[in-house]
Amino acid sequence: GMVKQYQVKVSPEKLRAFGIPLAHIQNAIKRGNQEVGASVIEMAEAEYMVRTSGYTQSREDLLSIPLGLDDNGTPVLLKDVASVEVGPQMRRGVAELNGEGETVGGIVVMRFGENAQATINGVKAKLEELKSSLPEGVEVVTVYDRSGLIERAVNNLGFKLLEEFLVVGLVCMIFLFHVRSSLVAILSLPVGILAAFIVMHWQGINANIMSLGGIAIAIGAMIDGAIVMIENMHKHMERTPLTPENRWEVVARSASEVGPALFFSLLIITVSFVPVFALEAQEGRMFAPLAFTKTYAMAASAALAVTLVPVLMGYFIRGKVLPEHKNPVNRLLVGAYMPVLKLVLRFPKTTVMAALLALAVGLWPATKIGSEFIPPLDEGDLMYMPTTYPGISIGKARQLLQQTDKLIATVPEVKTVFGKVGRADTATDPAPLTMIETFIQLKPRDQWREGMTTEKLKQELNTLIRFPGVTNAWVMPIITRIDMLATGIKTPVGIKIAGPDLTVIQNIGKRLEEVMVDIPGTASVYSERVAGGRYIKVDIDRERAARYGLNIADVQQVVASAIGGINVSRTIEGLERYPINLRYPEDYRD
Repeated sequence: GMVKQYQVKVSPEKLRAFGIPLAHIQNAIKRGNQEVGASVIEMAEAEYMVRTSGYTQSREDLLSIPLGLDDNGTPVLLKDVASVEVGPQMRRGVAELNGEGETVGGIVVMRFGENAQATINGVKAKLEELKSSLPEGVEVVTVYDRSGLIERAVNNLGFKLLEEFLVVGLVCMIFLFHVRSSLVAILSLPVGILAAFIVMHWQGINANIMSLGGIAIAIGAMIDGAIVMIENMHKHMERTPLTPENRWEVVARSASEVGPALFFSLLIITVSFVPVFALEAQEGRMFAPLAFTKTYAMAASAALAVTLVPVLMGYFIRGKVLPEHKNPVNRLLVGAYMPVLKLVLRFPKTTVMAALLALAVGLWPATKIGSEFIPPLDEGDLMYMPTTYPGISIGKARQLLQQTDKLIATVPEVKTVFGKVGRADTATDPAPLTMIETFIQLKPRDQWREGMTTEKLKQELNTLIRFPGVTNAWVMPIITRIDMLATGIKTPVGIKIAGPDLTVIQNIGKRLEEVMVDIPGTASVYSERVAGGRYIKVDIDRERAARYGLNIADVQQVVASAIGGINVSRTIEGLERYPINLRYPEDYRD
């Protein structure tokens, strides 16, 4: 929106008539808008602090600021040489919603290390409390909410963990061919996972994609110890029939036979992720939760393999156990494997050569598959970040922003469109007017048109938004922020050009822009115009300025204040502060 500003528009003719320089007006406004303390005085055994008031409170106070006396001794006031109006301050940013007009935007900044889901829920609860106190006609509209992505990701991974758990249990039943024995392995698995969750809670690691991913990776290896223990007990049962009297003796003998080797083999797997802890910066923060949870889960499974599993075997393994050679699944697999094994052992040199050939053949495609920091993630929402040519005015940028937002809002899958061009008055948002950021909040997938996907939606939006001089970029919000912080580039692929001459850099960029358009897979190409600003340069003739008794700084001060307009002071009106701007009227500046 617009920021209130007191605009002092000085008439050059009146200044000339009174013989008053522009610098004197600037100093007078500063001197006429201040307060000063004068220490304390003592009266009646008490101290009184002395303070002089002098802040301007209104337009009339500004007009009454004295500039001096004329030849007749009459005071010359600011209103004699200038007019004072209340208007909008020149701005460098616009926020717009759904193509319907300008709006006020705000963001929530979370403290480092806090739980995002808990923070979002707390913000939602607080906004719900504030609804009743909002003025009439004012509402708070959520235009970007990460909680949906967090819930979908965690729920999806939790469901996949359950699927993996069931598959592991089914595989145990098929290959052990004994339901009671498979229960030993199945029951030990959730205990190990819960032990990992306990350590996670103690350490302060929350359930996210990476931490749950570590458990997903570990599940397959966690079950190995229990299966080896069970199979070894089956071997002992084939030699020694199990009775109530010798049950625990057989369990102890079979467990002690393979227990130490199992424990240390699982510990080796546990420490296999230790190199991940050596990662630093962005990589370390991203993969550390995965390494921690995988390590905790494997350590728990190693301990359970030599403690809980033998006890469960003593309780659950009973009844008739089918020998391994009579298991139909094992017989089928062994029957298919033995001919292959005999064939490769008959021709060992050929087998080794074939393996080396496969290795050599695989090296070429391995160098051509490409790489990226993290795989693409469909975050559920989109961000439209086009780039315009440099030098666009705030009025044109506002018009372009509203037009693009209105067109995007016509797509049925779009819920809200919040666009921002330029920057807010804060150091945390150093965006130029050429940079548009539009958050596109999408509806739930069940409300999309049949057959519509995110890629098809991007293609439809790209076809819909076609403006001369605007290069489209449809990206995901989170990964784009990560890319921009890490590389300074807002698209997945970018080329950086370095050198001492900006003009040469810009020419190389333009040439690359032409070449890369034809590369397969390229959606759009844009080279930033690093030297393409529009300038009106004022060269000062030192000799001619000296004839009028003017130094370089005197002329520059007039150019800066009269043409550009500068804020010379600030009014204090209660808790509100508004700038006082000094410049020439628009007719002179244009």
